[in-house]
Amino acid sequence: MTARPHTTELRVRYAETDQMGVVYHANYLVWCEIGRTDYIRALGTPYAQLEREGLALAVAEATLRCHASARYDDPIRVETTLTAVKSRTITFEYLITHAETRTRLVSARTTLVSLDAAGRVTALPVTMRERLEASLR
Repeated sequence: MTARPHTTELRVRYAETDQMGVVYHANYLVWCEIGRTDYIRALGTPYAQLEREGLALAVAEATLRCHASARYDDPIRVETTLTAVKSRTITFEYLITHAETRTRLVSARTTLVSLDAAGRVTALPVTMRERLEASLR
């Protein structure tokens, strides 16, 4: 079971490209982070608030598959979908496309682990887990 995707749009900045004007691959992971934090914010809890409450969500696993290249000034759409919620981990999938042509650029997946303020793996707070699980329905 998966949630409905949350969409974030942005435009490729010059600093995100290499000498050939093509987006450097690591920037797609940054865009995934933007999509993920926007998704969590849309659930009603900004990520900064989670950190103030002593919770961190650390990327434990990331996969990225490049299908086509984005270039400087391209409009980009990041569709972020929550796909799994467990006691200590959450998993998101991402589809990054050219916002106008709908060309698939990258598909990605991240699994995040819940950490306490000391950096130890901990269970997701009940309210956060409930919000995440509710968004899967």
